[in-house]
Order: sequence, then structure tokens, then C-alpha cells
Amino acid sequence: MKSKCLFLIAAVFPLSFSAMGAATVVVTNADAAGVGLNDPAPVAPVGGNTGTTLGQQRLNALTHAANIWAATLDSNVTINIIVQFVPLSCNAAGAVLGSTIPTTIHANFPGAVRVNTWYPQALANKLSSIDLAPVGDVISGFNSSLGQPNCLTGTFFYLGLDDNHGDNVDLVTIALHEFAHGLGFLTFTSGTTGNFAGPQALPTIYDHFLLDNSTGLTWANMTPAQRVASAIAVNKLVWNGPNVSASVPSVLLPPPAARVTAPPAIAGTYAPVGIPAFGPVLTIDGITGEVMPVVDQPNGTGQACDPLSDVNAAAVRGKIALIDRGTCAFTIKVKNAQNAAAIGAIIVNNAPGVISMSGTDSAITIPSLMISQEQGNTLKGALVNRSRLRSGVLAKLALDPSLGLSGADSSSRILVFTPNPYQSGSSVSHYDTTAFPNMLMEPSASADLTHSVDVPQDLTLRLLRDIGW
Repeated sequence: MKSKCLFLIAAVFPLSFSAMGAATVVVTNADAAGVGLNDPAPVAPVGGNTGTTLGQQRLNALTHAANIWAATLDSNVTINIIVQFVPLSCNAAGAVLGSTIPTTIHANFPGAVRVNTWYPQALANKLSSIDLAPVGDVISGFNSSLGQPNCLTGTFFYLGLDDNHGDNVDLVTIALHEFAHGLGFLTFTSGTTGNFAGPQALPTIYDHFLLDNSTGLTWANMTPAQRVASAIAVNKLVWNGPNVSASVPSVLLPPPAARVTAPPAIAGTYAPVGIPAFGPVLTIDGITGEVMPVVDQPNGTGQACDPLSDVNAAAVRGKIALIDRGTCAFTIKVKNAQNAAAIGAIIVNNAPGVISMSGTDSAITIPSLMISQEQGNTLKGALVNRSRLRSGVLAKLALDPSLGLSGADSSSRILVFTPNPYQSGSSVSHYDTTAFPNMLMEPSASADLTHSVDVPQDLTLRLLRDIGW
């Protein structure tokens, strides 16, 4: 789900679908005969998608996403999205699912709210009530290699319209994300040079709402050097638009944390934590239990990459399993703990800090989170003198209101994704991965996303309202 430039080389076919609603959104098929959206392979209807060929089902799913946007947007000018299935960057463990850009950008047109500011084509058309460049408004590509060997092997696009994707990737969700980029959820300003786009060197409308809490400046008012620093200022860049900020408290929840209550020497709140893309969402009440480590390596670490031994299974039964990161997928570790009757799992990072835990497994029913290497070492120190079945280390895994709202600053402004080092195609043009619940416009797809683009599930439409939709 990265918004980087994608050039279409096939001819555009006159096959399109119009969405009914406050706006008209047309999906135009740019694939060659026999491939992508024209793939004739027969398929059975799935999840409300009645297409009988692979290409038709793909087109139906994309049209469904266009219909959702059409029902929420307002424009007198048709929005034309040119779509193609093409190979995108991927390997066995991950893949770029889609890639989208507006076809053109405009400034100082009739109806522009801000002067000397770039607007994406579709939004400029809406504000001016004129089709300023009738060559299509958005260009989207979706990964035609997904699921093949060395491209998230075995994980395919789910083409149903009901979001019942299981362990596959929901194409409607990915299309909603990509189309939002084309509608203006991105900046054209370089995060590596800090330079504004075009020979005129103008800010994007998006830049006027990027506020850096370190400097108190928006990207539109910074120097190039300040923007370069801001693009990698972790947890410092926020979206300062009124529509998003007013809606943040009704969408974002307090962040999860591990609150250790015993023994007193190590008691406290262990946060921030890494949030999984799988398993149940923690609640305010959460789960409380005794912490017991998995130990399956000669050096004392326990990675739980294989089904737990009888000794480990007895230790974690009815407990919260403490597991080390490394070697295998997070889903495998948590699933092995679940199969041993653990009630939850804490993953200890093998490096400073924490990361989001990727993966999909619809069969995981216990909650999990990641703590830092340092915090893990503290827990392990208290677990040295445990018995085989008891440790005396008690913890609660739950949402913690004392920590504010996840993915937002103290003023309830949502954080923008600014990792260090800079990630081309992802940095700045997404919400931060610390948002909880997961947002549609985070840089990676999460299994728990819905088809909603607005409150109370999501904040994508609110950002588009801020820039002028």
C-alpha cells in the first residue's frame, strides 16, 4: 500500500463502471486482453461478487471500492480512476500491494482555496467545477504477482465484497486505500531533499496541515532542511486539520500496555508496546495473569517456533507466555502458545524499542503484544527464581487510558508516519502505525480493517474533508 509513481504502458480500454452517489467515480480498465482485469480464468462467485472470471471479479471489487468513495464525496466532475494489474515489488515475506498517484496537479485555478498551492487533479476539478485535464484523474496499479512464489507466497487477493478475507488480502480494502492517495492523501514535497514539487516549487495542499510539534511550523512554512528533519522526526509530525482533530477522540482508543503488578521491584507500566495485526483487540478490562517464560534454547531464550514441549506447555497453561522474538513469524509464536492453553502472549523484542507485529492468522484467539528488549530483560530477571509452574510475576494486558490516545499527541492530533530512516513511498503520506485501532491509511494493510472510511471506524474521509473535499 505504497503511494509511489506507477506508469501504465498498456492502452486504456473503454470498459468502465460508474458509481452512484454524491460523486461519480469511474474505474477504467487499462489492462491488455487476457491479463489482469481481463483474465478469463473461470472462478466461482465469492462474498457477494458475482463475477464468473478472475478479471471480472477483480474489476467488480475495484468498482465496489469506487462506489464507497462515490457515496461519500461530492463533485460535479466525474472522477476517472485508471486501473491496471502489474507486477510490483515483493518477496516471500512481503509485498507492495498497490501503487497510486494523481495523474496531474494544479495550482491557482478558479476555485482554489489556497493560492500558490498544488492540488491533486480530482480535487482541483471538484473545486473549479471544470475538468482541468481530461486524461484521467488517478492512476492505480495492483500487484498481479501476489501469492505467487517469492511474492507473499500463498497469500492472494480476496475478491469478495463482504470483507470476509480470512488470511488473504482484501482487495476492496487495498483499493479504498490506494484511491484515497489518488484523491489527495499524500504530499508531492520530497522528504529526502525537502524541496517543493514542480518548477514553481509550491507546497501541496496536504503540506498546509502537516504540523511539526518540534518547531511549531507546518510543512508549507518550513525550509527544505527543516522538512528533511521533520520527515524522520519520529512521533513529532501531526495532522492539524480541524475535521480530523475533532474526530480523533471518537475513533482512536488508549494504547495497549503491559501493567506489571507484582513483584513490587519490577511493577509498573511497560509501554509503548508493539501491536499485532492478528488476534483479538485488547479492551480496557484486558486479561490478567501470571507470566511464565517459554524456554527452548540452550542460552535460555524461548522463541516458540515449534509446538511447545510438555514442560513449556505445563508452565504456560492458563498463564501469559513470555516469548522471544526471532527466527519465525509472530503468528507462529502466538499460535503455539495458544495451542498450549496460554491466555495471552508477550513477545520480547531482540533489539531496542518495539515494532508492530505483522502477520495474519484468523485462528488466533488470544491477545498478544510486544515489549522492548530492556523491559523483557527486567521481566526475565524476576523470572529467574520461578518454579516450574509458578513465577509470582503478575501482569495485565489491556488498554491504558492513562497513556492518552494511541497514535495521537496530547492535543488529540493524529500522528503522521515519520520513521527513521525515511521510507520512500510511505513516509509522511500515511497515518502513523501507532494508531489504534488500525487506520485504513497506515502504510501496511492490517487484517482488522473494515470497508468504512469515516468515523467511528476510520479517519480517511475526515482528512480529505480537511484538504477540500
